[in-house]
Amino acid sequence: MKRTAIGSVLAAASAVLTATAHAEFAPTTLQTGAGDPAIELVRLGTYEGNLSDGSSAACDALGGVDESVVFGAAEIVAYDTKIARLAITHNEVVEGVCADEAETGFSQAVFTGIDIVSVTNPREPRLIRRIDTSALGQPTSVAICAQGGFYAAALAPDPGFAPGTGAPIRGKVAFYGRKNGRLLNSVEVGFLPDMITCTPDSRALLVANEGEPSSDYASDPPGSVSVIDVSDGPRNAMVREATFDAFNSELASLIASGVRIFGPGASVAQDLEPEYIAVSEDSATAFVTLQENNAVATVDIATATVTGILPLGYKDHSLLVEADGPAQPAMNYGLDPSNRDGGAIIRPWPVMGMYQPDSIAAFQAGGQTYFMTANEGDARDYDGFSEEARIGDAGDDLPELCEGIFPDEILEDENLGRLLTTNSPPFTASGEVIACLDTLYAYGARSFSIWTAEGEQVADTGNQLELITATALPNNFNATDDEDNFDNRSDDKGPEPEGLTVGEVDGRLYAFGLLERIGGVVVYDITDPAAPLFIQYINNRSFDGQGDFAPEGVVFVPRSQSRGPYPFIAVANEVSGTTTLYAIMTH
Repeated sequence: MKRTAIGSVLAAASAVLTATAHAEFAPTTLQTGAGDPAIELVRLGTYEGNLSDGSSAACDALGGVDESVVFGAAEIVAYDTKIARLAITHNEVVEGVCADEAETGFSQAVFTGIDIVSVTNPREPRLIRRIDTSALGQPTSVAICAQGGFYAAALAPDPGFAPGTGAPIRGKVAFYGRKNGRLLNSVEVGFLPDMITCTPDSRALLVANEGEPSSDYASDPPGSVSVIDVSDGPRNAMVREATFDAFNSELASLIASGVRIFGPGASVAQDLEPEYIAVSEDSATAFVTLQENNAVATVDIATATVTGILPLGYKDHSLLVEADGPAQPAMNYGLDPSNRDGGAIIRPWPVMGMYQPDSIAAFQAGGQTYFMTANEGDARDYDGFSEEARIGDAGDDLPELCEGIFPDEILEDENLGRLLTTNSPPFTASGEVIACLDTLYAYGARSFSIWTAEGEQVADTGNQLELITATALPNNFNATDDEDNFDNRSDDKGPEPEGLTVGEVDGRLYAFGLLERIGGVVVYDITDPAAPLFIQYINNRSFDGQGDFAPEGVVFVPRSQSRGPYPFIAVANEVSGTTTLYAIMTH
């Protein structure tokens, strides 16, 4: 694996903190101090997805006074190039307390569906209509084919398992008309469809069917990728399913290569859980993240066949990377592993990070295809099976540490004791007994990575995301996505890079990555895939209850498809239910 020092100077002395005018508060912005960056994100406007006033119906029924707040799950956003509209998946929920003597808690669903929002004036996004999908399922993702004229929504059944029998229920993809939002057709896909995307040629839709188990792990449906041919329009959609059945006989070799397959009694097909899809520019190959499994699958779209499973390996958090030049300072692969160390203390530790990417984006550079991953990390934590444990629990919830490898003080809370790890380490099969731990693993890599189409890593952002957020927001470092609590997420997965998209501006390639917990967008110049350059970090969150919380999905809109004088991105935020637009200003 090539180790590449990347990024610009992040020392606080060279950082430029700027404020953008806003009626309520100004976003925090950190820009590189190395030269004059070619682009800059500037906040335009925000769509407030929480249109409900927090109906008091639930409390009225309980005889109390409504003290509810509305949380909106704006997760995935897509852009309609023809009429400059956003399609946003939305699951609004009213949560709160009925202020009677019992102080009864309640939760009430308000809206399940897709918001269609006009951005002809991106400073004032305007709701056009709401498409109610509740009769068919809960929307997990939405896609718009450039040559389509329809919205395609991935819908998960609720519940996902049949009452009584526990049998898994397949999901659906529904097609809605652009002009009126009416249902055109629906087709059946795999179990728990989690993400949908359109191929660049608009001839097919691809669906990542995650196939998560039931909470008691009694039912574990297989993961798959549905390939939907829409070349003859949505009314004539034809579905094929790319399965992992052919890999069931390769269990031992996949585990040996580093693919995590560890669910109780699970076959390979049952254990693999497709999360997110990126498609090559020629519409021939799909790259599919298998998050829990720390791998990426490749799919031949023409034949709807899984052609390979690429193990991603592990990030050595003890590494120090040498400088490549004056603009590329020495960088370590360290992390802050404790929420009880009293500060943002980011340094090397003897820990291997499992990349476990969520989002993925494919792009071309120098005639070669690459994919980029947001290395969020994820643990299996169910009533019937949980892999989560803390390193400090070695000898209790975990095997003992092997003698002579780690110093005794490593188990203290201010060191690695608080860091979440797995009781199912890589290279072990489900139920395999481990005598002692000679390697420590963490969920996620707290970074973005760039890989060749064959799965060779060419660059990783090291510890930059934690350095960037510690510099920009020193009082809110590793805060969670709904509370302002300093250092809260250090023992878990840190800032949790989640969403990701890539776009071209003035002949250069840029990546726009989202940090789910502390919030904000990180911009990198990836024109040279082996040497990404940090450009900007912007966070539209006030840390006193205003702004955007938990950015989840992002879409890039080039200048040629926008209605304004600039390209822009739109970011959907899960906890706040808001969708914020940022202009990409060139210098």
